[in-house]
Amino acid sequence: MTTITTRTVEYLADGLTMIGHLALPAGADRRPAVLLGPEGMGLSDVERRRADALAELGYVALAFDLHGGRYLDDPEEMLARCMPLLADPERMRDIGHAALDTLRAEPRTDPDRIAAVGYGTGGAIALELGRAGVDLRAIGTVNGLITGRPGEAARIRCPVWAGVGSEDPIMPPAQREAFTAEMQAAGVDWRLMVYGGALHGFHHPPVDHAALPGVGHHPQHAQRAWHDVVDLLTECLTSAE
Repeated sequence: MTTITTRTVEYLADGLTMIGHLALPAGADRRPAVLLGPEGMGLSDVERRRADALAELGYVALAFDLHGGRYLDDPEEMLARCMPLLADPERMRDIGHAALDTLRAEPRTDPDRIAAVGYGTGGAIALELGRAGVDLRAIGTVNGLITGRPGEAARIRCPVWAGVGSEDPIMPPAQREAFTAEMQAAGVDWRLMVYGGALHGFHHPPVDHAALPGVGHHPQHAQRAWHDVVDLLTECLTSAE
């Protein structure tokens, strides 16, 4: 297994001191980088392990924070914070920009080869960075097919990959259709993968606390979605190496 280095990084965003997880691949050269956003509950060991796995593949990876170092395992508390956030593109962009600036400040990061991948709320933030015109090589979002303000998707300058469960009641067919219509109208290079039989949060291992209705793990599709994300990164970040 490739030797990697990890550390926590603190930065300010949304009036909070955020605590992210940075994973670095072996070596000393500049490497393509991935900004990794968590589900609405916030940064957990799931995202930290994903960042580590990306570092083992040769990427600089920053799993960013949403709630100032807290993990919101109470669904009501999570919704009370995330629903206003998802309704406020500027707040989402501020959180994304702060994390992106932290990733760019890492000397190992190649600033010309950065992708943003997120799950749920983290995926919505990745999309908002694209709608803000940030120079990214790829955007990936799982469960976070949130539409933006009219016309702003035209600022997206990279391929967008989205994944969603077919039985996800939080991202139902109408939401999927609105998202794909937005991407198509803006001329974005987009892809949508619908994972048959999967619920919301299908990618996330089972949790030992209460979860929202319609949330459930699907081991096979979780692995498939991860492979699809890795394929996206290979295509957009390393194919020219």
